[in-house]
Amino acid sequence: MARTRRTSPPLTAAAAPGHPSALNATRRSHELDALAARTEPVDVLVIGGGVTGAGVALDAASRGLSVVLAEAHDLAFGTSRWSSKLVHGGLRYLATGDVAVARESADERHLLMTRIAPHLVRSLPQLLPFVPGVSAKQRVFGGLGMGLGDGLRMLARTPAQVLAHPRRIGRDEALRLAPALRREGLRGGVLAHDGQLVDDARLVVALARTAAAYGATVLTRVRVSDADGSGATLTDALGGGTLRVHARVVVNAAGVWAGELDPGIRMRPSRGTHLVLDAAALGNPTAALTVPHPGSISRFVFALPQQLGRVVVGLTDEDAPGPVPDVPQPGDDEIDFLLQTLSTALDRPLGRGDVLGAFAGLRPLIDTGGDGSTADISRRHHVAVAESGLVNVLGGKLTTYRAMARDAVDLACLHAGLDDPGCRTASLPLVGAAASSVAFAGAGAGAAGTGAKPVGHEPPASLTARFGAEASSVLDLASCTDPAAQIAEGIDVTRAEIEFAVRAEGALDVDDVLDRRTRIGLVPADRERAHDAAADLVAESLARLA
Repeated sequence: MARTRRTSPPLTAAAAPGHPSALNATRRSHELDALAARTEPVDVLVIGGGVTGAGVALDAASRGLSVVLAEAHDLAFGTSRWSSKLVHGGLRYLATGDVAVARESADERHLLMTRIAPHLVRSLPQLLPFVPGVSAKQRVFGGLGMGLGDGLRMLARTPAQVLAHPRRIGRDEALRLAPALRREGLRGGVLAHDGQLVDDARLVVALARTAAAYGATVLTRVRVSDADGSGATLTDALGGGTLRVHARVVVNAAGVWAGELDPGIRMRPSRGTHLVLDAAALGNPTAALTVPHPGSISRFVFALPQQLGRVVVGLTDEDAPGPVPDVPQPGDDEIDFLLQTLSTALDRPLGRGDVLGAFAGLRPLIDTGGDGSTADISRRHHVAVAESGLVNVLGGKLTTYRAMARDAVDLACLHAGLDDPGCRTASLPLVGAAASSVAFAGAGAGAAGTGAKPVGHEPPASLTARFGAEASSVLDLASCTDPAAQIAEGIDVTRAEIEFAVRAEGALDVDDVLDRRTRIGLVPADRERAHDAAADLVAESLARLA
């Protein structure tokens, strides 16, 4: 049957009120009804709402294919929210000899920082300090590695104005960038730059919203069963019943849960643990600290300045056998290892009392059958058609999600015989990017479908860092009272952001807002302080949508 192919974002979202990129409870309900009434197969059914699944949905939808994405929990519920929030240039993979992954990482970092999401990725200074605990060998190889990383930057054609050349710096500059450094024996260090996301979950939401603007149906709280190459059974976890979705091709992008859909998959997840510290405990650093593992020239502990006045310290790489939990937990030995390693570079050693929060994520690594460490398993992604007909996309890393999605959709189109105009995502900006045609910016009053009136607030810098060109609209479209006020004292998240999460970003409850849209929940004490006010706003926003 001939189909009309979309070549640009639709002006209105089918069966959904408001702006075409808005994800919310009303749109979800309407799209479930439309899917139940559909008589012909969708082109592509994507299983998994992490960065890979959202990337696949956007890639396929931007090619003009009809797309349904089904996620059992929330967008970015799994591995995609537990990363170091770095957009790596591939330096570590050079050190292990994986040149192909290193080059691909640098190329994808270039696209994210210059075209796709420059509003969500910034240049982060990274300092390898020359303190007594860093050996001469580690200093030499660290400097050489940063030089090779700069070579990757140049091969990717990333301008030095975006990522500066590495350089040797003196003691005073090192202390200015990282005031908590150990002063005794400090001899400066090497300063390089890499990409850093304002937040990993925010990237996933931006991908999903952009896919929705291109016509994709994005469904959270929908469990998948009986999946094969012709479709899957979807069960609405919110009580909306069950339906069978027929598809011309099905892409399994379920990450560490991929084996539950295809028993032929052999995964070997590894756990990466991070700690959350108050930035003040490290003197409010403006550069990330890069401290080598004891005796290693290729693995490091990072202390990464983050939004909301936090520093995230990571990370480990430990085998995680057994059933895959919904929310992995850090191990005590991993917490101690991170504190002890970082402390070797600091004036004041860190202890458990400095830890405000901790989190762990599972890397979806492919089991290659070896007995070595998971740190030695390649991060190269794998795309293949399973015996069941599912197109599996496995492995990889957050930075290379777009290349993974491209390869998966290429294979899906070939496997199903779909008309394929080719991948467009290398030059397609996400919502919030200044060049995006699907962001709320400039949409005017009521763009989210609630009749809100502009209030003329100038967005704070933190809001612009999280929403880019949409920052003013987040405030102007708010219906809540005092939209620019903080959700709780000392927490740099506005009331307007809570409402926007519900009206435009697909949040269905307060957990979605605190744990994924705003990341307040990374610190349990902050979560507790903000919970009641956020819950009230979520309830009010949901009521306005009803």
